[in-house]
Amino acid sequence: MLALIRKDALARPEHPATIELRLDSDDLLLGSETELHSIFSNLVSNAVKYTPVTGRVDVRWWTDHTGGHVEVRDTGIGIPTEHLPRLTERFYRVDAGRSRKLGGSGLGLAIVKHAIQRHDGRLEVQSIEGRGSTFTCHFPPARVAPRGVA
Repeated sequence: MLALIRKDALARPEHPATIELRLDSDDLLLGSETELHSIFSNLVSNAVKYTPVTGRVDVRWWTDHTGGHVEVRDTGIGIPTEHLPRLTERFYRVDAGRSRKLGGSGLGLAIVKHAIQRHDGRLEVQSIEGRGSTFTCHFPPARVAPRGVA
């Protein structure tokens, strides 16, 4: 799924010079395929949208004793610290003028947050204005299964 989302991002007319995918685990993430696709495609789409063509987006999947994790890291414009607590509110926009220019309804991250919660997970956001953002989805061990077992 992540490879297809990466391929879709690279097919956009404008995208960062580098969009890397790193799969550090063969384990599977258990859940609704439609909702998981919505989560990851929203995060990658946002990273691509807010990262210049000279930048990069890195997508990583890994598992450990705390569960499964998907991270989307970009070298984009970043988000001012004061906006981070409200990012996943419905219709919330960091800069309405910029959002209108780039498109979007202000619902994407709200959808992401609720879909992650329905999978017993949580979303972690880190960002530095002017340097980029990292969105990490954390899923509990019960949502992870070795390949061939699910």
